[in-house]
Amino acid sequence: MRKQTGPTRLVLATSNKGKVREVRRLLKGCGLALQSLPATPLFAGAPLEDGRTFAENACKKASHYARALKAHVFSEDSGLRVRALGGMPGVRSARFLGPSASDDEKCRAVLDRLKCIPTGTARAATFVAAGAIADPQGRILFVATARCAGRIAFDPKGRSGFGYDPIFYYHPSRKTFAEMSSDEKNRVSHRGRLLAKVILFLGRRFPREGRFRGRPLGRA
Repeated sequence: MRKQTGPTRLVLATSNKGKVREVRRLLKGCGLALQSLPATPLFAGAPLEDGRTFAENACKKASHYARALKAHVFSEDSGLRVRALGGMPGVRSARFLGPSASDDEKCRAVLDRLKCIPTGTARAATFVAAGAIADPQGRILFVATARCAGRIAFDPKGRSGFGYDPIFYYHPSRKTFAEMSSDEKNRVSHRGRLLAKVILFLGRRFPREGRFRGRPLGRA
């Protein structure tokens, strides 16, 4: 059996272009060979994301793709929890209007449900991101969750980002995520905070494969 040469392959288990772009940016310089699912020689059918938590879904996807692709896999599951909606859309954030709904439609659906909700704590919301890394046998090596608190704006603002970014208002910056630059968002976002934890893990797991000293991406 030949030994692997070159950097360890880490597959990013998502076909969401926005997520791939952010994760690649945050892990730039890590020394691993980052690949997204469409770039792999074998594309395994997507597992059913029926977990009750973001972490359950992240682990399920990481294990599934790692076994199918015989590679280390990083999977992330994330979404928006709105207090006035009882935590919805939650783990169904990507699918609560069906698989074909656009980001604009999903943002508008949340705003419509909050029409009669005044500003303040009633519009409080939290972005949640959970990530998992599995080895080529599908064993979970790492799992973590990170959050970012904000509130739902009254109207979409900004053209950057993706998903619910245009309606998620982050008070310390006085902007929605979609109004921020990529670097500004990554310093404070749920995904930036999650990837800061991922980088610490990768530095311990693969100490010879890159520069894991890393800039501070966000507060864990």
